[in-house]
Amino acid sequence: MDQSNNVTVFILLGLSKNKNIEILCFVLFLFCYLAIWIGNLLIMISIMCSQLIEQPMYFFLNYLSVSDLCYTSTVTPKLMTDLLAERKTISYNNCMTQLFTTHLFGGIEIFILTGMAYDRYVAICKPLHYTIIMSRQRCNAIIAACCTGAFIHSTSQFLLTIFLPFCGPNEIDHYFCDVYPLLKLACSNTHAIGLLVVANSGLIALVTFAVLTLSYCFILCSIRAYSAQSRSKALATCTSHLTVVVLFFAPALFIYLRPATTFPEDKVLALFYTIIAPMFNPLIYTLRNTEMKNALRKVWCHHALLEGK
Repeated sequence: MDQSNNVTVFILLGLSKNKNIEILCFVLFLFCYLAIWIGNLLIMISIMCSQLIEQPMYFFLNYLSVSDLCYTSTVTPKLMTDLLAERKTISYNNCMTQLFTTHLFGGIEIFILTGMAYDRYVAICKPLHYTIIMSRQRCNAIIAACCTGAFIHSTSQFLLTIFLPFCGPNEIDHYFCDVYPLLKLACSNTHAIGLLVVANSGLIALVTFAVLTLSYCFILCSIRAYSAQSRSKALATCTSHLTVVVLFFAPALFIYLRPATTFPEDKVLALFYTIIAPMFNPLIYTLRNTEMKNALRKVWCHHALLEGK
């Protein structure tokens, strides 16, 4: 702590040094970002303007869409502007802010996915008690717990990083500020902090992934006694959830569940949970969900009829 922090600006190395590839990536990510906003806003409006908001599954899906928009917005706009910039820089304060917000909204998303898995477990394994267990008060408590857990997680990541002394190189080999790339730049021994990061981010991702996997195993065991039609409906819902879980957790586990080292592949893998998963979430939850498709049709057809009058 006696070492002074001489770094006021970090240089982000980004995804590529080839200008043509950067322009191509800009067009691609602009399309992805627009798709994320349009898709998630459609889901949010359709849920809030219909009876679906009364159902716990769609109550959680609404908040998942909000967290998707917030999470990707902490990274994607900066990434797109940097793709067109000659010099990709970020101030020390903005870097620390980005670190905190990405882990905050990423943590909220992880915990909401866990809450959604619990909802499906209760709905399929304890259908007679579902309305009592998943009351609106319980749903609000789960969302509050998700936000509190994510805040504790992001605050701990922030505190582990904010006191690091940076007095030498300032080039971050990534397209946003994250813990591991920053640990590489610190001019002090970061071995103990690296272990704490693994214990924080890595274990949170591993434990929540294990809980999600177990809950779906219980669900699969329970639906064997169901009729073919009920099995098909339950499997369609669970498959949607599992697809989102794999898209988000597989790269996150690879990056955070290891010692404090970085690989060139980390930047590509990070795209999965910062851009690709938020873009595909609306499609995954809509295309295989009859109730969601009906709600979209009713809300937007009703809106079109009102405009036609």
